[in-house]
Amino acid sequence: MSVKIEYVTWSNSYSLGIKQIDEQHKGLLVFVNDLFNHVSGDEKQERLYFQEVIHQAIQYVKEHFATEERLMVMTKFPGYTVHKRKHDEFTLTVVKSVKDFEAGKRLVLEKFAYFLKDWVLSHIAFMDAQYAQYFRQIATRKTNGKLTITKADVA
Repeated sequence: MSVKIEYVTWSNSYSLGIKQIDEQHKGLLVFVNDLFNHVSGDEKQERLYFQEVIHQAIQYVKEHFATEERLMVMTKFPGYTVHKRKHDEFTLTVVKSVKDFEAGKRLVLEKFAYFLKDWVLSHIAFMDAQYAQYFRQIATRKTNGKLTITKADVA
């Protein structure tokens, strides 16, 4: 068995301070690392791996996006429409890649892994950071110092 390499390491700089979202982002990075660890140069082997994991990964991403979007709608985040459009564009790009793959087009697993890594990291840094900042602005600071968003904060 080969040694698994961590190509992308979670850093606190990626943390939004929202436990559920941060955990989901960590899960996305685990998937990205798994992609990189399956780049072998053996196209047949890479295709088998991709076929095995991609639909599960798409489901995970859809659930993650739904979680973020639900929080944005709930809190009346003003950047929701733009953020949702970015999610939809990403989903369409990935679905197109999968359809091309299923239609027999050549898969370059390494290229797909880099695309995913770059998208996830830049999306967290730029797009997700915007709603995290908004949440911090509207949240009520409790006596224990924790920030909590309640109905009163979004009324």
